[in-house]
Amino acid sequence: MDIKHVKDYIYWLYYQYLLITCSYVLEPWERSMFHTITVTVFAMVVYTAYVFVPIHVRLAFEFFSQIFGEQPESTAS
Repeated sequence: MDIKHVKDYIYWLYYQYLLITCSYVLEPWERSMFHTITVTVFAMVVYTAYVFVPIHVRLAFEFFSQIFGEQPESTAS
């Protein structure tokens, strides 16, 4: 795939983004504010998922492995 097709595809994706978000009707300063807020929120979601999802997956794995896995025998008996 040559550079022109990649460039056209990126422009097409950006145009689709403008159509889906209806930001093509905004003024340039409104559009830049909208894009800044959108990118910031997306970055926070990605960061939160990167930090907290592995912890919750590990805790869920430990929880379900205790329920369905081997039960440790009681040392009180």
